[in-house]
Amino acid sequence: MYEAVTATPAGESTVGRFAATADRQGFDGVVVRDAADADPGFDADAVREEFGVDAVGAVELAADDPTALSGALSDARREHTLLLVRGGTAKLNRFAAEEERVDVLTKPMAGRGDVNHVIVRAAAEHGVRLEFDLGPVLRESGGPRVQALRGLRKLRELVEQYDAPYVVTASPASHLELRAPRELRAVGETIGFDAAQIEAGLAEWGELAARNRHRRSGEFIAPGLERGRYEEGRRGTR
Repeated sequence: MYEAVTATPAGESTVGRFAATADRQGFDGVVVRDAADADPGFDADAVREEFGVDAVGAVELAADDPTALSGALSDARREHTLLLVRGGTAKLNRFAAEEERVDVLTKPMAGRGDVNHVIVRAAAEHGVRLEFDLGPVLRESGGPRVQALRGLRKLRELVEQYDAPYVVTASPASHLELRAPRELRAVGETIGFDAAQIEAGLAEWGELAARNRHRRSGEFIAPGLERGRYEEGRRGTR
């Protein structure tokens, strides 16, 4: 299971502090949303060797309008293991859900954001994971917490209806905001998920990272087509 974190300078804790805390809490890895800014020399192998957990470099693109994102997608796709796009409006949510280069649509219910059957069905068709952000439920109170719960319940119903892929996070910006998987399972129950569904959403970050790392390797040609000895032999004869 993995947690998606925001490290310094956008967050309050370093990648190393997040990794050490995640290891103690039972996570297999952390997804660093702002890897290039948090650590220009980001090295997943070094983090794994020092702290015992996987570290996945990611970028989270954010803009007020989809047209501002279009040009950045290709570069971001090449440079980072995971490509996330932050939603929060109907236009942004739909844009990300219909874009196959995007791995995760984050915070679709934040601000003025909302989802409907069109957006969730598009995400299912294009393999875009929808993010269940449990952070507001953990850290807000009163009206904002009630609103967050209502939005997450609606999202869960649509995800289950269309069998759309999803990830789960508490969106910590500090290592002190990290919550162990057992705590996230308890929060998930308040929106209608069972323990296995929350665990699947946490594990999905790692599944995405493994898939994309393989696709960026020299062995991958296209989905369903791998570079084998025959292909290597052909390359050697040219």
